[in-house]
Amino acid sequence: MNDHDTTEPTDSVEAEAVDTTKSAPADRETHGPFDFTEVPTMRPYVDLGGIKIAPREGLQMRLEVDERAKRVVAVSLEYAESLLQVQAFSAPKTSGMWNQIRHDLTAQLTAQGAEVVEEDGALGAELLTATAVPAEQGGGTRAARFIGVDGPRWILRGILMGKAAVDADARASVIELFREIVVVRGDLPMPPGDLLPLKVPAGVQPGAPAPGAVDA
Repeated sequence: MNDHDTTEPTDSVEAEAVDTTKSAPADRETHGPFDFTEVPTMRPYVDLGGIKIAPREGLQMRLEVDERAKRVVAVSLEYAESLLQVQAFSAPKTSGMWNQIRHDLTAQLTAQGAEVVEEDGALGAELLTATAVPAEQGGGTRAARFIGVDGPRWILRGILMGKAAVDADARASVIELFREIVVVRGDLPMPPGDLLPLKVPAGVQPGAPAPGAVDA
């Protein structure tokens, strides 16, 4: 995901070298997001393949599908007047990817005209973005917050939209939800950055709430 032009190794290019250490909360192993080896097997989860979601009251889940490729590419969680879209990717065993991803996102979004500010959040560094909304859609700006955690051989990424993007209390509730997610990397060799395969639970149509997504 490195789009630097390395044809001219100048001092400025060297200055842009990105830290490849893992970015994660110090208590990740005990407070999540979890690797599948770190959670009790008896706890109920909605199994989506590469990730598992802990059910809770008021949570609505939607599976995002790439119609062209006919595969699930993300999971959207509606909770606390907010939307959290999550994806998990394969990653190197010893180095992290979140620092590089933030660097690339900042460059891409800035080039598209968005305002991007890096902040220190509950999980570490995160990006708060503001994108202009077309006049025909009401005008103004739309806020989104990008979060990420490097785990063992995976990275879990999230985009917070709605209330959680700008409201600290709502964000704390959604971050708690994010930290309950379990990532199932599997043992198959995968290049870093490949999306971990997601699946539709049996009996559920893509775009509809998954079973157990609401624990009423």
